[in-house]
Amino acid sequence: MDSVKALQEMLDKSSRVVFFGGAGVSTESGIPDFRSTDGLYQQKYKYPPETMLSHTFFERHPEEFFDFYRDKMLYPNAQPNAAHKKLAELERAGKLSAVVTQNIDGLHQAAGSKNVFELHGSVLRNYCQRCHKGCSVETMLHSSGVPHCSCGGVIKPDVVLYEESLNEAVIEGAVQAIMQADMLIIAGTSLVVYPAAGLIRYYRGDRLVLINKSKTDADKAANLVIHASVGKVLSQLHA
Repeated sequence: MDSVKALQEMLDKSSRVVFFGGAGVSTESGIPDFRSTDGLYQQKYKYPPETMLSHTFFERHPEEFFDFYRDKMLYPNAQPNAAHKKLAELERAGKLSAVVTQNIDGLHQAAGSKNVFELHGSVLRNYCQRCHKGCSVETMLHSSGVPHCSCGGVIKPDVVLYEESLNEAVIEGAVQAIMQADMLIIAGTSLVVYPAAGLIRYYRGDRLVLINKSKTDADKAANLVIHASVGKVLSQLHA
């Protein structure tokens, strides 16, 4: 594949690569994305997923929120795929300086990546809204109804719901990494969720790569566009 060869050539010239990924990075681990034909937004629920994953819904309908959350947001058996593993390998080799992810599954860290900016939080972290005590994902998975802490407070997943702000420190770290990058690989994202998608404007280099199964609005701005699965493409690279 000529496009993979071009990608490898770009990678060989780079030393501060940043990877910006979305749901398409984890689909090969068995975690469905949101907007593809068999994604979460195509399934039928009493309310739209955007509504059920909003802060307002969490506050007003906590039982239904947690039923949906346990059913559709938690994938305890998911394992890192070829994309996650290759990124961790590139970081160990000193090529990749950071991973910026919209995903909340923790698979980048499970594969060995160290410098990961989780824009939308992580299902692996949960905390009591009253006393702020932490709680494991296993506890959340095996709870029923609205999960409560021993102090009586409601336990909330450390994920950014619709209507909530992103963590400023995480955003700042991601922006700095992207600004300092000499290559930016954007993969597995339709680039329609803001403010996360807006971060790519901070990249000033000339090695902007887009890997996604379908077209995105950013394709025309990229130096290289590959319409294929992320794992299939990345697994062919070497550090």
